[in-house]
Amino acid sequence: MLVGEAFRLQGFRVVETGGGGADGGVDLKLTRRGETFLVQCKHWKAFKVGVDVVRELYGVMAANGAAGGFVVTSGRFTDEAKSFAKGRNLRLVDGAHLEGMLEQVRSEKQAVDLCGQPPPRDAKTLVGSPPCPTCGAAMTLRTAKRGSMTGSKFWGCSTYPACRGTRSLTQTAL
Repeated sequence: MLVGEAFRLQGFRVVETGGGGADGGVDLKLTRRGETFLVQCKHWKAFKVGVDVVRELYGVMAANGAAGGFVVTSGRFTDEAKSFAKGRNLRLVDGAHLEGMLEQVRSEKQAVDLCGQPPPRDAKTLVGSPPCPTCGAAMTLRTAKRGSMTGSKFWGCSTYPACRGTRSLTQTAL
């Protein structure tokens, strides 16, 4: 449920499908901009998720006509799993990235608890923002605070500091 909420914060409509049955390992079905994405979650802190899990989801994506997919784990991925996912519309979300996504959910949940209603969502983050080139998450419009670009605006990953992906404002083509 937390992972589903993290994807909701990125602008996806989420249907939770996990809990048993012949779902092909799919725990969440996401839709955004008319496209469907499938998510498989693995809670493996001590182990690395292998290529078999990633291949299985890729096959289910093909069978269901999904535009893409995510394998989410609290652990890590084997090098073979990473190699298989490379070049495919299949994102691997490891424990470090997942932690950033869940922190975003916790922050939103605290805001709801404190004022009794959800805070307004920043349209620059959730609607029309480009995907992060590193992890695929929605991006947030930010302003550089130091360096030679101080004061200039850029896109930064919404899961920062778990992911440090950036784009210039001119790189917003989806």
